[in-house]
Formats: sequence, C-alpha cells, structure tokens
Amino acid sequence: MAADRSLVATSVKVGSLELAHPIIAASGTAGHGAELSAYGDLSTLGAVVVKSLSAEAWAGNPAPRVHPIAQGMINAVGLQGSGVAHWLANDLPAMATAQVKAVVSIWGQSVEEYRRAAELLSKGLESSPYRDTVIAVEVNLSCPNLSGHGIFAHDIELSASVIATCMILQRPLWAKLSPNTDRLIDVARAVQNAGASAVTLINTVVGLVLDPHTGRPVLGNGVGGLSGRAIHPVAVRAVFDVHAAVPDLAIVGVGGVASGWDAAELMLAGASAVQVGTATFADPRACFKIANELENWVRERKIGVLADLTGRAHSGGIHP
Repeated sequence: MAADRSLVATSVKVGSLELAHPIIAASGTAGHGAELSAYGDLSTLGAVVVKSLSAEAWAGNPAPRVHPIAQGMINAVGLQGSGVAHWLANDLPAMATAQVKAVVSIWGQSVEEYRRAAELLSKGLESSPYRDTVIAVEVNLSCPNLSGHGIFAHDIELSASVIATCMILQRPLWAKLSPNTDRLIDVARAVQNAGASAVTLINTVVGLVLDPHTGRPVLGNGVGGLSGRAIHPVAVRAVFDVHAAVPDLAIVGVGGVASGWDAAELMLAGASAVQVGTATFADPRACFKIANELENWVRERKIGVLADLTGRAHSGGIHP
C-alpha cells in the first residue's frame, strides 16, 4: 500500500542540506545517472548517489567480480568507471532532465588523486548548465576492493587530509567511512573537523569466500566487500556509536536496508537519512518501496515527521 504523504512530513536535513525524503539511492547500486527512473520517480527520493568517479577512467578489478551469499553478496568490482569528465558530459544531463538530486561520489588512490577528481568536478560544474543538480559530494574513503594501499578511512590523518583537499568543491561533503576499523569514531571526528558536513556509515565489510570446487577465492581480486542484509546490524551499531560520541555530526546510514523498518532502525540509531544499496540489485524498485514502507511505519505509530526519528534510540525510543 502506498503511503499517504499528506499525513507524513518527509523532509529531513543532513547538516545544512535539506532533502525532500530521507531515502537515497546508494553509490554503486543505482547506476551512473538516472537509470532507475525507469522504475519510479527519482525526484520523490532524497537523492541518488552516483557510482564513484575518479579523475580518469579506471578499469576496475579482474573478473569474477560479484558472488551471491546468504543474505547478501560479496563484490570486488574495484570502482570501474569512465571518470569525472565523461560523467559530466553523459550522465549529469540525464539526471537534470529527470529532476534528480545528485550526490557525486569521488575516489582516488592518493590525496593528490582525490584533489584532481575534486578539481575536475568543481571546474566542470562551474561551466555546466546542470550544476544545480549536484547538491553534495560523497568522498569515498572506504572502498576495500583496491590493491596497492590500505583503506583510507582506517587512517585518521589521511582521512582528514583528503576531506580538507576536497573542500575546493564548495558543496557539502559526506565522508563515506569504513566499519572495518576500531578507529571509526576518531576518524568521524577528524573528517568533521576537516570540513565534512556528514559521514556516510557504512561501506562494505571486508570478506573472503572460497570456491568449494577449487578451494580458491571466488572473486578475481581475492577479498571483497560484503553487503546486503547480513551487514545491517553492523551498520546500526556504527551509526549508534558515532551518533552517541559525536551527536552534532550528521549521519547518512547505509547497510543492508531492505525494508521500511530497516530504514527506521538506522534513523532511530542516529541517521538523518538512509541509503538503499544491494536491495536494488534484487529489485530496482527497492528505493521507492522502502520509502513507502517507512512512511507507512511512522504513520501507523502516529509519528507525523520523519525527521523526528533521528536519534530516538538514545533518548527513550518510541512508544506505541
């Protein structure tokens, strides 16, 4: 059943940025632009986070790249993409036409590569008639599927340096952090101090799956990132802990969201908005369904404002 939005105030704030709805399509799962518009009205969502972009084209990891597991999947795509310039020319116009609020995800293998990606994006948007479509930039500090260096979000100083470098974008920055570290709270504080207006929690959990026929890793990269419902409790814990420690830092929750309750749970733990990722692979309408389920969930509990859910687990919870 579709929710009656006249009975629920859906707008939320992530830092100073106001979104029409807390449900957001997550990076790497919603395409490069407006691909999901074939399944619903993307303007009804809070935003769409595009697949992570580097300064230049990047081939990604060797196949096989994706493997299903119980309650999720493991992947090592390795951030394949055509680069910032290609996205600006080919995908941004389609997002503008579909009236999508875009959050651009960027990545690099060094602080200099992040700087270059941020610089190219900044200059490209300055000259683009579609510049207002991009409302924020998610700085991906936490992909586990690249060789040659550790995960940026495991290093406090390095994470802060990347965010400081990306401040040239003059848009709200969301630092996407890793659950694979005991320094999560310290990293969250560091990126906030460096200028991030929010943190995205969490990225995938590092895992390894072996092939029963060969005894070798099923993925071409060996290790990969575990996502889907199996990691949802990890995401809830991370959001809860960071909100408790840094209550003035906005959080975008992500990890195993497959229902309206899953989204509500992350908001209760401290998230202001929630991204839907792996569920979209199983059903490209997942974002729209989860948005309706979330609205129905709060309406049934006579909670008229979605934003009022944020952090309620820390202050008495909710009452029937």
